[in-house]
Amino acid sequence: MATPSLTGWWRHIRLRAHEGVFDRARGLLKSAMLVGWANSAKAIIYTFHRARLDRRLKSSPVSSRAPGAFVSAEPSPGGATFTYANATLEVRFLAGGGVFLAWDGAQPMPSYALASSDHDGAEPAPDETSVLAGPHEDGDCWSVTAGGVVVTVDRSGAVAIRTADGKPLRYDPPPRWDGNDWEHRSVLESDAAVLGLGGRSAPLDRKGRTYRLWNSDPGGTYTIGDDPLSLSIPLYLVVSDGGCHGAFYDNTHDGTVSVGADEVTFALTGGPLRYYVFPGTPAEVLDRYTQLTGRPAVPPRWALGYHQCRWGYGSEAAVRGVVDQFAEHELPLSGIWLDIDHLVDRAPFAVDETRYPDLGGFAKDMLEREIHTVVIADPGLIRKRGNPTYDSGRRADVFCRDVRGQIAWGVVWPGWTVFPDFTAPRARKWWSDLYEGYLEQGIAGFWHDMNEPSTFVVTGDGTLPLSTKHDLEGRGGDHREAHNVYGLTMNRAGFEGVSRLRPGRRPYMISRSGYAGLQRYAGTWTGDIGTSWEGLAISLSFTLGLGLSGMPYSGPDIGGFDQHPEDELYVRWFQLAAYLPFFRVHCAAALPFREPWAFGPTVLSQIKPALLERYELLPYWYTLAFEAGASGAPYVRPMLWEHPDDAAMRWVDDQFMLGSSVLVAPVLENGARERTVWLPTGRWYDRSTQQAYDGPGPVTVAAEVDRIPVFVRGGSVLPVTLDGVLTLEAYLPGAADADVPGGTLVADEGDGVAEPVRETFRIEIGADGARSVSYEGPASELPYPVRWVGSY
Repeated sequence: MATPSLTGWWRHIRLRAHEGVFDRARGLLKSAMLVGWANSAKAIIYTFHRARLDRRLKSSPVSSRAPGAFVSAEPSPGGATFTYANATLEVRFLAGGGVFLAWDGAQPMPSYALASSDHDGAEPAPDETSVLAGPHEDGDCWSVTAGGVVVTVDRSGAVAIRTADGKPLRYDPPPRWDGNDWEHRSVLESDAAVLGLGGRSAPLDRKGRTYRLWNSDPGGTYTIGDDPLSLSIPLYLVVSDGGCHGAFYDNTHDGTVSVGADEVTFALTGGPLRYYVFPGTPAEVLDRYTQLTGRPAVPPRWALGYHQCRWGYGSEAAVRGVVDQFAEHELPLSGIWLDIDHLVDRAPFAVDETRYPDLGGFAKDMLEREIHTVVIADPGLIRKRGNPTYDSGRRADVFCRDVRGQIAWGVVWPGWTVFPDFTAPRARKWWSDLYEGYLEQGIAGFWHDMNEPSTFVVTGDGTLPLSTKHDLEGRGGDHREAHNVYGLTMNRAGFEGVSRLRPGRRPYMISRSGYAGLQRYAGTWTGDIGTSWEGLAISLSFTLGLGLSGMPYSGPDIGGFDQHPEDELYVRWFQLAAYLPFFRVHCAAALPFREPWAFGPTVLSQIKPALLERYELLPYWYTLAFEAGASGAPYVRPMLWEHPDDAAMRWVDDQFMLGSSVLVAPVLENGARERTVWLPTGRWYDRSTQQAYDGPGPVTVAAEVDRIPVFVRGGSVLPVTLDGVLTLEAYLPGAADADVPGGTLVADEGDGVAEPVRETFRIEIGADGARSVSYEGPASELPYPVRWVGSY
């Protein structure tokens, strides 16, 4: 759902000041009509109210400084403590891999990012094998070593990280503090690619731009370069000829990350200077990062199918009509979504029983057709006495309060709104109980939107006043620290509530906003992306970047949000999304319908192959979900994932790997009927034509409107569903292929929490050329039919 707040149309006016007065006024009028005239007036009032409150913010003056003269180096658990005249540096190797570095006495806890924060708040265990040595080089530096990694610290406070054989990975000059702000740099190799940093409307390689670390509603749709957006994650990966590593700065305050040609600079407005460095390949980095911040939640199997949504279906009868048409067109559908128009006054948890008279009966009927109902739940609750949710929240004292001690308020879809303080345990428990009514009616999943948190404003950041007070687990603080974890803690409350209220089934949640660690509760999507060919290309780099930020389950709104796409753009977007984890059509209320048949029979025939192939590949998709849940590996991966030392793959961002066996080359240009695909080493089969190609190198293949190129690695055994039967597609390796990857199938009941069953397969070629598939699993022999592809 877009947020056409006054921020959006104010920005629209500023960015288009060169346009005529009439055009600017028309943009203003359009946005105000979407928000509503009453909310527009309230937004003006709120903007001045927020400014007045934030003038009360007080900060203690702190002088500018650098670490200063070196004093001492002493061993400590997992590493060493280095003391300087003006600061201390803690270097600590972690038992799970990686290095924790912190200045000024900062510790890993308290932190909302770490998985341990959900339980007892224990700090990550140190690596007790670490060794402090030095001074070296005439007393100029000291080293701490563990697990094949060496951290060198010199007298100035500079830190260098290298492998045990001397390969440099990272060099961090001494930090600098300017009052409460601090700046920390890391020098890059000239050939490095920098990836990650959460949801960004930017190329896959983040070099050459500055990114704000402040979750923000863009105030409407966005396009390339718009920043910040809704999901900032201060994790980035560096891939260079010299090696790879990841860096995670655990700080929730506002700030920026500037990625230049030869350095990355973090500048933050407060909070601790603490960060983690994870040496290793991209796979090793994500494994160690998600071991620290939590493994990604495995979605139920149905969530990997196709989802249909729009803002403005309007009624239960209308939604039933849409679902019926899926059956009439013989199209698969796994999820049907209800936006804010299913609510009274657009107020969360207040189902409009006039338009949805029997939501429980509807959800039950859908489940009988294997279609799951997902509903939206925004955090902004209507401020209205007599509303049961508002009244119970007041009694439980769960709402954020302003600097004067009064309940903080803003303006969102219901009008005047209040916001739960999810950093308070009592608020999370209260919020978690609100899901019970939906769950009793058979609702299968929850869509958390507007949770930056977002409010309608005339100018400035559309969020709560920075002076708003938060509990922060009893520590106390204000919105400057709590803002970026608002969505994270909201999803924690929802996840814990659904887990408790519906035991034995995995919760399904998707959230627009969050912070590091969100992956352990929810997936995300690319937000309200603009409708254009540029938007199509952004949706791919956005999804790949999220995967490298620890968020493996994501995808775009097919066709963009704000306009009705032309036929070919819709087709190409649908085809791309069919190979991304979250597969959903969604659009604004005022637009024409966008269901697969809405563009006519020709377009339907062009997108149907991709839709059907999605369901053919569901066993493979579900296996990737368990792989992500075990190691943090994203479902969709840039080409450098398995080839970080191959410079030719480092900047390829218009094709990607789905797992380790499938290569997808979407069409991102209008009118293209062929495209060039860069194949890695080995034999690759076009899954549609079964034609074989040998890499490495580029090949040019046909890409007519009804298909995009999809290749399968030779030697792979792909679990698929063909004509309703689970089948193994065995792709024969080329004669020169030394590595035969085989395949894996992981499955459970589809929506349970029981231990999944894991089966592995491998192609065997006998001396006489006879071929077979070997099997390891619970059955006594291979229980699936095999479909052979290729020749040996």
